[in-house]
Amino acid sequence: MRSPVPGQSPDGEKVSDSTPLLQGAPQAEAAPVCCSARYNLAVLAFFGFFVLYALRVNLSVALVDMVDSNTTLANNRTSKECAEHSASNKVIRNQTGKRYKWDAETQGWILGSFFYGYIITQIPGGYVASKVGGKLLLGFGILGTSVFTLFTPIAADIGVGALIVLRALEGLGEGVTFPAMHAMWSSWAPPLERSKLLSISYAGAQLGTVISLPLSGIICFYMNWTYVFYFFGIVGIIWFVLWIWLVSNTPETHTTISHQEKEYIISSLKNQLSSQKSVPWKSMLKSLPLWAIVVAHFSYNWTFYTLLTLLPTYMKEILRFNVQENGILSAVPYFGCWLCMIMSGQAADYLRAKWNFSTECVRKVFSLIGMIGPAVFLVAAGFIGCDYSLAVAFLTISTTLGGFCSSGFSINHLDIAPSYAGILLGITNTFATIPGMVGPVIAKSLTPENTIREWQTVFWIAAAINVFGAIFFTLFGKGEVQNWALDDHHRHRN
Repeated sequence: MRSPVPGQSPDGEKVSDSTPLLQGAPQAEAAPVCCSARYNLAVLAFFGFFVLYALRVNLSVALVDMVDSNTTLANNRTSKECAEHSASNKVIRNQTGKRYKWDAETQGWILGSFFYGYIITQIPGGYVASKVGGKLLLGFGILGTSVFTLFTPIAADIGVGALIVLRALEGLGEGVTFPAMHAMWSSWAPPLERSKLLSISYAGAQLGTVISLPLSGIICFYMNWTYVFYFFGIVGIIWFVLWIWLVSNTPETHTTISHQEKEYIISSLKNQLSSQKSVPWKSMLKSLPLWAIVVAHFSYNWTFYTLLTLLPTYMKEILRFNVQENGILSAVPYFGCWLCMIMSGQAADYLRAKWNFSTECVRKVFSLIGMIGPAVFLVAAGFIGCDYSLAVAFLTISTTLGGFCSSGFSINHLDIAPSYAGILLGITNTFATIPGMVGPVIAKSLTPENTIREWQTVFWIAAAINVFGAIFFTLFGKGEVQNWALDDHHRHRN
């Protein structure tokens, strides 16, 4: 006899992820997209993650201008394998920013220090968000990072130790943001709109990278590097004011949401959310689908963070672009990723809603494309020598294809345990932060002479890790709500 709970087998093992069963659940008619509260939330979150990544990556470009060129020449010389191709720039650039004698190893620790704070607040952030909501946690996380960013020039002046501590404090603030956002979406995103809503909100991170990398280069060129941190810090404070004013934790507490939309969201989630007071930590940590996300997330981030922090260095020291070209060309790959995230989110939900693809199938296919594709083109980028056009093209394709993962493993937490999505993301992002801590340091240690052959090794390692993560997730990932994530009422009802 069929279970009266849509998508649930009589033995209560799990809730099916197939689209027809989701559609079969009694729920209100889908609310319009235009001017809806849930899409307004997605847009505000988009700009929030725009600011978040602008604050995170601006140092990658500014650092190139903060370091004394004599120290760079003495300790980490630019490769001579590729010819100097940048046209002589007759524009008089501003060089009033103070320079520091930081060698390559010190630069690696400065770039990696952010993640020492970032890793600490992942799981606590997810837990707190699951209890009190993500609005204030996300808002104050970005506000704190913005304020600390304003003090970056002062910290650099005090010394490298102070700068490392400040960057770690910025990481503490940013660490709560993704778990908080996932926790909010567990109450706001109807199952068949998850890919679209989450891809819109998190695509802001890619656009933040796209804008901040070239803009940081331009600011460094015409003003000086200190204004990079002042500008993005102020933008973050402005966003915080809008976020606090316009956003609510849940549809129930939103003051301007329509009755139709509220009923639509609540009814679509009622058989997927748990009302348990305690968190099922033991069952959660024994869940193989969760560990499949952990492995995929770790693997993807190894490539992502290696490029995010070191692409400007590669552009300058191997391909020998100047600081202005560097910022622009380093941003091109992330523009492709931004476009891919938006389109893949639409495609993923279309496949589920219109073509009856299961959630598990969509998540795995998109993860395979988003991890193996980048691995292939990343390795290719290391083997085309000094062909500048091909190098930029292959790095762009590699990063662009990574955008498919935004509708793959990246949002799978909401599929397997929507009630605990913030905590799950905190767990997976804790492991996925490790590449950000050690990746730049390892890459710097593998490239003491900055030769193309040394960078080939860096790309090979990243690609191999990516492929392993894709295979592991394909074998062990799931697309349905797990038994431990449901109320006893939902588990045992026949």
